[in-house]
Amino acid sequence: MKRRTFVSSAAWALAGTMQSMTAAWAASPLKVAAMLPLTGPAGLFGPSAKACAELAVEQLNARGGILGRKVELMIGDGGLAPAEAGQAALKLWKGEGAEVVIGMHDSAVRGALEGLFRGQIPYIYTPVYEGGDCTPGTFFTGETPPQQLAQPLPWLMTERKALKWYLIGNDYIWGRNTNAAAKGYITKAGGTVVGDEYQPFSVDNFDSSLARIRDSGAQAVVVSLVGGSSVTFNRAFAGFGLADKVVRIGSLIEENTLAGIGLQNAKNLYSSAGYFANIDTPAAKAFSEAYFKRFGPQAPALNTLAESVFEGFLLLNSIAKKAGSLKVAAMARASEGASYEGPRGVVTMHSRQVDQNIYVAEATGSGFKVVKTFQHVSSGQTCKV
Repeated sequence: MKRRTFVSSAAWALAGTMQSMTAAWAASPLKVAAMLPLTGPAGLFGPSAKACAELAVEQLNARGGILGRKVELMIGDGGLAPAEAGQAALKLWKGEGAEVVIGMHDSAVRGALEGLFRGQIPYIYTPVYEGGDCTPGTFFTGETPPQQLAQPLPWLMTERKALKWYLIGNDYIWGRNTNAAAKGYITKAGGTVVGDEYQPFSVDNFDSSLARIRDSGAQAVVVSLVGGSSVTFNRAFAGFGLADKVVRIGSLIEENTLAGIGLQNAKNLYSSAGYFANIDTPAAKAFSEAYFKRFGPQAPALNTLAESVFEGFLLLNSIAKKAGSLKVAAMARASEGASYEGPRGVVTMHSRQVDQNIYVAEATGSGFKVVKTFQHVSSGQTCKV
């Protein structure tokens, strides 16, 4: 065989092999690992988060999947301690072939996973978080303190004539950074912070904290507690007789937490978030109807944390479609200006964070009622793309 003929034949063979490999890749399922809090302090959000992930995958697959590939959902426990959650994620990634990770879990676990991934795999982090993270490969859909507090706190100060504030949170990065931001917004608006404290996740008695709040003369409290801690504190707050005269606002008090607190203990309680289950918009109503049609009237309550998982899949699809790829570098470039319309309305990504509507809701006798809307609020983050 002549050399030219051999080279030509080899090139055609290589091209054929590459085409076969490309076809095989396109035909293979896209494995997406969702790291959700199945256990631990945020475990009460797990069932609804899992349901929202399943609904997102079903809807995407009904429309042809992502980049023409059907999505295969994999679930890992993000409610474990950071090192253990990292091992669970590693198994899904390296052991079972996950190509993307969507995480709804606490910030300590996020730090562990970012250290594990090191920008090698797209990682979409969906819940409320403290801001300030620009780790390569990580994309954020959750609310930041500038979104949840910068406008809502001054509005509430004026609305309820509350100038003296007490801050309480769990003793980790989200609780501390959220309250640090709140202190700045309160002071700038002419208020005073009369107390600031942090409790471990394991605390089950807030009597001493409540006594300090009472004795401080606080007119309002920022609650930056998670899950069970928030339930315990807010129930005790009402039992201590403070609910009648002291306003509370939390940036992580959603429908499941409110159910645990009990409406009878929720007088003067507000929450600030990018989503509530009763938002009165066509997109939010369509999502709620689809959710309960799929999982039935006894499905776990919709809430901002669970719904954020659904948004994570929408963002993944939007960026991947724009990039034409799942490679981290291509997705990072394509993420700037990537947009979609979901239950929260139109969401647009800048600096790998999203601008979104923010709602302030008050707890009433029938649940949360949205009382103020701030349109398309910037995340306040400046990560380079």
